[in-house]
Amino acid sequence: MNNQSILTRRRFLTRTSACLGMAAVASLLADEQAVPGVLTRTHFAPKAKNVIFLFMGGGPSQVDTFDPKPTLRQRHGEEMPASILGTQRVTLMTRNQGHFQTAATDFGFRKVGRAGHDMSNLWRYLPEVADELTFIRSMHTEPINHDPAVTLMQTGRPDAGLPSLGSWLSYGLGSENRNLPAYIVMMSGAFDQPITPRYFSNGFLPSQHQGVQFQAAGDPVSYLSNPPGLSHAARGAIVAGVNDLNRLRHEHVGDPEIETRINAFELAFRMQTSVPDLMNIDNETPTTLARYGPDVNDPATFARQCLLARRLLERGVRYVQLFHRGWDAHTAVAASLQRQIRDVDQPIAALIRDLKTRGLLDSTLVIWGGEFGRTAYGQGDLSGEFGRDHHPRCFTYWLAGAGIKPGLTIGATDDFGYNVTERPIHVNDLHATILHCLGIDHLRLTYRHAGRDFRLTDVAGEVVPEVLA
Repeated sequence: MNNQSILTRRRFLTRTSACLGMAAVASLLADEQAVPGVLTRTHFAPKAKNVIFLFMGGGPSQVDTFDPKPTLRQRHGEEMPASILGTQRVTLMTRNQGHFQTAATDFGFRKVGRAGHDMSNLWRYLPEVADELTFIRSMHTEPINHDPAVTLMQTGRPDAGLPSLGSWLSYGLGSENRNLPAYIVMMSGAFDQPITPRYFSNGFLPSQHQGVQFQAAGDPVSYLSNPPGLSHAARGAIVAGVNDLNRLRHEHVGDPEIETRINAFELAFRMQTSVPDLMNIDNETPTTLARYGPDVNDPATFARQCLLARRLLERGVRYVQLFHRGWDAHTAVAASLQRQIRDVDQPIAALIRDLKTRGLLDSTLVIWGGEFGRTAYGQGDLSGEFGRDHHPRCFTYWLAGAGIKPGLTIGATDDFGYNVTERPIHVNDLHATILHCLGIDHLRLTYRHAGRDFRLTDVAGEVVPEVLA
């Protein structure tokens, strides 16, 4: 064989492999068509298409943020009345401290907006969008420790291994953009409390409904970049070849998880093109960036993630979960609140204003809250920088956007902010209401597992009609 023959063969093989790679890329990079869920149609007309859940990990104090209690100031330092404390559980961190002294907030409150919502003076920017918000002051839950409480808030039960709210929505409604996951998670804030993948797990639902975490450093999604020496076309050819083998295997055994794996490989490949464009904020106007505040320039901040949440919604992502940690204020609650509210205040107001300006608030449900509240009594010495313990008996959430009647305050707590006195609303009720806004009857979105039909709200939950538009 002469050199000319060898050269011709090399040229042929090189050109052929390149053509195969480009063909694979073309087959994988289709247009941004929707990927349907199991519900061919919603149970009734939806008000919302998308959700942004602003989860404040650690448990914000209701009596320091949105539920003012003049009685605490009048009786600061006195023992909490036994009739208020009742027989409720408290954590080991305060059970043996010997006294339960009422602890007033260090900050004043004011009425804001036409609705006259109560907000701590720490909120500087949120009052600008106050009339978009509806508050629930009577939220309550059962777990008194973080992990089961976050698990319950995310999955409807305090037990590990169940699908999260975002996974249920991905399963039921699908995605509006086949080039991005239906369910995306981002994290910011202090690392004082772990946010584990269990909180955004698909549980027993097909794995394509798992929440996909976007990271602040390096590749937004692990292994998004090609290894050195591997072209995009070559990677497309590899994915296409592997999935051809997967399809042959699926024809042989019929395992639905193989279809999930095929979809995951193809989505991961398409994300190599869609995600870099999403994460590049250079085309945002200076006015928009200024609205979110100076932290927006740091990819690890809540501000940047709020901006990305809006960009994700514009691209049809169904459910965006932002975890902002650091609200677990067992000591120095005043300093902690100043830091936490400074981090989230301006970005939240900017996000709501941004969504409204772009016409997205009419189709997006925004949720704010944590896994529980904080005690009305102090933890530690009230003459110093006292903290507040975990408190599942009552805490505050707010909702805004599609499906929500703005300007309301639902429920009430006692004079100490310790017990619900009016319209108790459980986590399961909140979940039922969220699903309702998206056109889903929470009793009818189920999945057969371990011999019974599971649903997000388990065996409880009722829609809260008062908050619905």
